[in-house]
Amino acid sequence: MKKQWALLAGTIMIILSGCRNSNTPDQEHTTNSSQQHDTSDMNHSTSNELPAGLKEAEHPAFKIGSQATMQADHMAGMKGATATIVGAYTTTAYTVSYTPTTGGEKVTNHKWVIHEEIKDAGSEPYEPGAEVILAADHMKGMDGAKATIDSAEPTTVYMVDYTPTTGGEPVKNHKWVTESELSAN
Repeated sequence: MKKQWALLAGTIMIILSGCRNSNTPDQEHTTNSSQQHDTSDMNHSTSNELPAGLKEAEHPAFKIGSQATMQADHMAGMKGATATIVGAYTTTAYTVSYTPTTGGEKVTNHKWVIHEEIKDAGSEPYEPGAEVILAADHMKGMDGAKATIDSAEPTTVYMVDYTPTTGGEPVKNHKWVTESELSAN
């Protein structure tokens, strides 16, 4: 009888180890070259939903449907991956520092939150040091968090699809990669 229970327990463990949410791959999110934090809370939904007021770029360097090589290293497997451009938008991209509403360690220099993902944002971009409330849900605990703007960059941001160079499931509608983080294939 003990062998049957051990076999059953082993089978259940194998089954459960194969069950994971493919929308939250076990990757790290790089906030800068010297600091990384866990991205198991990143929201990799396939949603192409856009924040209200976001404007399509009129003449993006990378056209929708084209491919580019990512130079960004926000997450493991991103740098060097081939990205398919899903959308291109003109906005201000911010790096922000915030403490998640769900608790935990402070996240510093998170790339990227765009102007339209800040609660009650006016028409003018924020300056570094400004305190804002986030309306983005890239990570658990981000939406509604108080944040400080670390940097601001007027740019074209891209929504991209890519397969991580480290393997794993393709990432659909990743938000956001800036124009300077892409290069022509």
